[in-house]
Amino acid sequence: MVYTSYNVYFICGFAAIGKLQWLSSDALSLTFLGGGLFGFDISSMSGVLGTQAYKRYFGNPVSYRQGGITCAMPFGSLLGALSSSFIADKFSRRTSIQVACCFWVLGSILQCASINIGMLVVGRVVAGICVGIASSICPVYQAEIAPKEIRGRVVSLQQWAITWGILIQYFIQYGASQVGGGPDDPNQPTSAFRIPWGVQIFPAVILFFGMFFLPRSPRWLASKDRWEEAINVMAGLHGGGDVNHPKVLAEYQEIEEALRFEREEAVSSYRQLVAPRIFKRVVLGMSIQMWSQLCGMNVMMYYVVYIMEGANIASPLLTASVQYILNVLLTLPAILYLDRFGRRPALLIGSFFMMTFLFIVGTLQASYGIPNDAAHQTENNKDITWIVFENQPVSKAIVAMTYLFVCAFATTWGPTSWTYPSEIYPTKIRAKAVSLSTASNWFWNCVLAFAVPPLLTNINWKMYMIFAAFNGCALIHMFLTAPETKGKTLEEMDDVFDRVLPAWKSVPKGSRLDQLQKDIEEGNLKITAPHGAARKQAVAEKVDTTRLA
Repeated sequence: MVYTSYNVYFICGFAAIGKLQWLSSDALSLTFLGGGLFGFDISSMSGVLGTQAYKRYFGNPVSYRQGGITCAMPFGSLLGALSSSFIADKFSRRTSIQVACCFWVLGSILQCASINIGMLVVGRVVAGICVGIASSICPVYQAEIAPKEIRGRVVSLQQWAITWGILIQYFIQYGASQVGGGPDDPNQPTSAFRIPWGVQIFPAVILFFGMFFLPRSPRWLASKDRWEEAINVMAGLHGGGDVNHPKVLAEYQEIEEALRFEREEAVSSYRQLVAPRIFKRVVLGMSIQMWSQLCGMNVMMYYVVYIMEGANIASPLLTASVQYILNVLLTLPAILYLDRFGRRPALLIGSFFMMTFLFIVGTLQASYGIPNDAAHQTENNKDITWIVFENQPVSKAIVAMTYLFVCAFATTWGPTSWTYPSEIYPTKIRAKAVSLSTASNWFWNCVLAFAVPPLLTNINWKMYMIFAAFNGCALIHMFLTAPETKGKTLEEMDDVFDRVLPAWKSVPKGSRLDQLQKDIEEGNLKITAPHGAARKQAVAEKVDTTRLA
């Protein structure tokens, strides 16, 4: 039999984060391209808001009109997230990503060719469908192929790719804004916004064709009784291509037992979603994605230019770019520590610091800000109603607090909010439950994208206090309901969540998978790898496992 082993060192080309054993380089390609599309989505509007070309061509949209344009993409993402599980469960995680790519290309073409706000909104909705599907299924795929020891690190790479997408798209927009006489030129050509909206097509095209070379999720293959393919993929990921490697056989045994238990329950995946023991996990996953939006981070991503204008910064576009760089750099520590430090501490510490920084920003704006009337308006700040006027120390402090807020999110909630929901559900409902969690993300993303411009216009500094309060609520909620999941396999999450201990009690160390692997290595357990024609008959009955005396 020909064994296939996936190269594990592709990640070294991106950052020196150590040796990620057993991880497919193909899957990392998926992470960076799929996550990159998400990042392109988030910053696809922020860099053009301050250009005269965009304001002139689309009639200087502000407040509710600009909120409607911005929220069109997260609305499409909500639709994509809700539909993602149907495609992923029926046709595989891999195929669902390819479908998403088609939506992205079509949506980008419509945006690039927009002749009015209506066409722009339609293009953003279509492109958003792609992001909704990809943001639901990429973490599922990553969680299903990664070993428990580095699962948090692997899914964190998704968040890192998102930050790269945000950064790259923002600087493409910043560069395009210099076309003509620059962002303040009243006759600036429309290429200032058409170039960045057109360039974003290329990652989707690369991802679409690259997907043909990716392995399918072994857990999805197993759920379809394609066991021979499943164990070959597991061997390539975790056993150097050897289907009889103890780690591969132990993982195979655990997956098979979990699937058999689910089938013996004979409960449909939809009914299982609302079963008491699962429903609390569904609510927790949706809550984590909700808080990741209500913390205020995407306000910084979408409308950072407005925030910098309110701080009365000389070059809002350039000053705003610093936070995108910080977002990329500060996600790296999370990649390194999440599997050692844990998910729960990241959620709690992140909420506390984000709450603190937002309260400080709101207090500074309330104490030193003034209404932006005609006497204080300039070409750079005419879109906002509240500014800090001629007080550089306060302006710098506000900017510093926004930077620290971004750093706090990047090292805590950013990666954890995608890792945690992707790993806490059983295989049978994982795609559906994660799609609901991601839909929660995009619902609140959509609400905030629409609401923030009016909030900045009508309540000014009070908006920061509202988001700070949301972080305080998230801190309490996570303390009471989110147990630690590090070091556990996906099949062991039932043990983590079904125990009677409260969430703040530590989870016992160790794993059934480790014990299975040890038994196999010591000869106490024999498991026959499911390959060859004989497996077709065996899978209809029971796995050939026998304890040795």
